[in-house]
Amino acid sequence: MRVALDSLPGEPGRENEDFAAAAPRAAVLLDGAGVAGAETGCAHGVAWFSATLGGLLLSTITAHPTRPLAQCLTDAIRAVRSLHEDTCDLTFRASPTSTVIAVRMDAGALEYLVLGDSSLLLAERDGAPSVVTDRRMDDVGKRLRGPVDVLPTGSPEHSAALAEYRTALTELRNQPGGFWIAGPEPRAAEHALTGAAPLESLTSVTLLSDGATRLVDRFQLATWQETLDVLTASGPRELLRRVREVEADDPEGRRWPRGKSRDDATALHLMLP
Repeated sequence: MRVALDSLPGEPGRENEDFAAAAPRAAVLLDGAGVAGAETGCAHGVAWFSATLGGLLLSTITAHPTRPLAQCLTDAIRAVRSLHEDTCDLTFRASPTSTVIAVRMDAGALEYLVLGDSSLLLAERDGAPSVVTDRRMDDVGKRLRGPVDVLPTGSPEHSAALAEYRTALTELRNQPGGFWIAGPEPRAAEHALTGAAPLESLTSVTLLSDGATRLVDRFQLATWQETLDVLTASGPRELLRRVREVEADDPEGRRWPRGKSRDDATALHLMLP
């Protein structure tokens, strides 16, 4: 397996809250989140949370190859919680959270887990690529974000509306009828999307944060097949360059309304033999 990885922070010099890493037969990608402009209640911060959870999850899924991925995520969330529950307020509404993608290859199959709105792109040897994305947060967001999308991104009015939207969204986090994401609560792992695919049917596996999928799901300027073609021909760096190019052409979000003009963007591309 060959691995190609690139990751960019939303703004130069700003801490990147995405995390991605690979082992010989496994990989993880996490997209950390807090509530913009709010204290997190955590002395360590969002980037620490996503990197610590990601590192522990990768270690767990490789050390215990027969343990279900959801159980591995439960164990990793519990371990991270134990690292800072005595120093941080994990009941705080803006406590750090993260999307999670995990994949593991064994016995001729690719096992996967997806929690939150990051995307897993599977390149089929015969046929179009398939995508696994947890859309529950998007479905909730569509009901709430109307007042945000009519305002220019980055304006004071947009920032105020965005803060109200994120507060409302947080109330539905890890709740029935809402959405599920990795945070202080280990049981969120039980609600992850999981599955498997025969390795012989795949040519590549790509883990993408939502900042890297904007060409498809936000801007609608590319298909998943075109995204895969870019990754295969030029690698993750070219994909992220194209995302940044489009973002720069619409900095105020007038053509493509969005919470952030530019977001952390990460692509981890695994090429199978």
